[in-house]
Amino acid sequence: MAEHPPSWAVFALPVLLAAVALVTAGADALLAAGARAGPARSPREAAARAAAPARGVLRELVRQPRRTRAADVALVRVGAALLPVAAMLAGVVLPLGFRSVSDLPEGVVWYNAMEALAWAAVWLAGWGPNSALSLIGGYRFLAQGLAYEVPHMLAITTAALGAESLRVGGVVDAQSGLWFAVWMPAAFGIHLLSALAMAFWGPFDRPAGRDVAGGAAAELSGVDRILLLGGRWLLLVVAAAMSVPLFLGGGHGPLLPGWAWTVVKTAAVLAFLLWARRRVPALRMERWTEAAWVVLTPLAVVQALVVAVVVLHR
Repeated sequence: MAEHPPSWAVFALPVLLAAVALVTAGADALLAAGARAGPARSPREAAARAAAPARGVLRELVRQPRRTRAADVALVRVGAALLPVAAMLAGVVLPLGFRSVSDLPEGVVWYNAMEALAWAAVWLAGWGPNSALSLIGGYRFLAQGLAYEVPHMLAITTAALGAESLRVGGVVDAQSGLWFAVWMPAAFGIHLLSALAMAFWGPFDRPAGRDVAGGAAAELSGVDRILLLGGRWLLLVVAAAMSVPLFLGGGHGPLLPGWAWTVVKTAAVLAFLLWARRRVPALRMERWTEAAWVVLTPLAVVQALVVAVVVLHR
């Protein structure tokens, strides 16, 4: 049974998620710079590379705002602000060890519903500027979402099915012995792949791709741009962190306290995603949709059926 969190946890959650997202962005910037220019020649150069995201934030804050003709400023600002808000709301069911801000009875459904808000957020941010390039980015994210959402939803439902509970704390409790990733490898792999796609990052960055000058973020500047691009890092962190209670046993583990195991496992998942970013092939949108519907969805259905049979014969 999940414990009730202290009251300060509600206020600490946004700060914690933002800090982890900034550290992850810094690590990715360091790896990207190393891939382009080779290893850093000194600790000072490595620190400068890792600080690139923070410098980018400062540049946006002092840059003169840019607006396109006939832009719907309200839609742009709502879309940009909604993405990090959706990520934060999805994170309220994340347990740190065995505590979460809110261990809702339908926590798995809540998490998936908050992810769906990301669709609206990116679409509004792409539609609002009244620009062809940003609109293309918004449409690309909708197409990408239609591709990954069905196998992703089946994957997280499979974890809930194995625990016979939609409460995230109940899923953690069900893994006190064997982690779900061991006997649900397909669902676990699909969840990790979906984490990249929902954050439109790495091989799935077409909604904000360079070929359309930044796509959904092409016409954004200042705080709006910071919120949208920072929101996708928050989405990546939340999705990676959610794989821990759903598939990696949550806070269960020897020697260390539960919260420490959660931190270690989340860091390992994020490190794996950073490593996998440049090793997962980038597909055109129609090829990704075909792969998701023809390969990943049937695989997720088979995985769910296997788990259902196991649950029925317990």
